[in-house]
Amino acid sequence: MRLHRGETLFRQGESGPLYRIDAGLLKIVRTDPGGTPFIFNIIAAGETIPHHSLISPKEYHGTAIALTACEITMIPAKEWYGELEREPSKYRETALLLQSRLRTMQQRIDQLTALEPAEKLKRLNRWFASYVPDAPLGELLTQEEIGQLLGLRRETVNRLLRRLRAEEGSG
Repeated sequence: MRLHRGETLFRQGESGPLYRIDAGLLKIVRTDPGGTPFIFNIIAAGETIPHHSLISPKEYHGTAIALTACEITMIPAKEWYGELEREPSKYRETALLLQSRLRTMQQRIDQLTALEPAEKLKRLNRWFASYVPDAPLGELLTQEEIGQLLGLRRETVNRLLRRLRAEEGSG
């Protein structure tokens, strides 16, 4: 299936199949009880989501929205879990996938706590550029969303983005 930028793959609280992202980027947004959305994850090509349902089914933890055009393969839950039962080696493969994702999340947490704000933004910018070289970070995410990912206020992100653009323009 193909999703265009801004289209929703699934919504928080719903239940359904798993998905393999073949191309593109998705953001995962969770809405708090007061109705405020909060971006908490970016999903890249090669990942199967939702991560928390790879071993056993559970409702979607957030809403998946395409940041770029995406190619996605739907994997029916019955098929995924049936294959796990028939082929125990799939559990190892799934565990390794979850381990890889956990390590990525640990790196993000380390970066949030160990880096200066400008370096956080530069690293996020480089990561996005590795997937979408033609679209500046600010075209894919709002300043508020960038701030949520980096643990920074929107105003700080605004200032840092202006400084980054100035550096790129002079370099």
